[in-house]
Amino acid sequence: MFVKTGDKVKVIAGKEKGKEGTVIRVDRKNDRVVVKGLNMIKKHEKPSQTNQNGGVVEKEGSIHVSNVMLIDPESGKPTRIGHEIVDGKKVRIAKVSGKAIDKK
Repeated sequence: MFVKTGDKVKVIAGKEKGKEGTVIRVDRKNDRVVVKGLNMIKKHEKPSQTNQNGGVVEKEGSIHVSNVMLIDPESGKPTRIGHEIVDGKKVRIAKVSGKAIDKK
């Protein structure tokens, strides 16, 4: 999967098209990501120890990974991802700028 937690992404398809946000969670099994502040859904919750009142809670829903595109930190534009081996480690390379995305 080309997206990791903490990456900045832009939604390229669906009802949230054109919006940007940060990836909160990645679900590799189902190829989905949760982006902060996007695809908000309402969930009905029963009262529990953590939520004393229960009720309707609004939270982020998941988006399929094919509907998001990573934002290049160098240029700020959406970009595709390539991989290269640098100093024995596999790093992600932005196709737009050609720079490494991983900070390690």
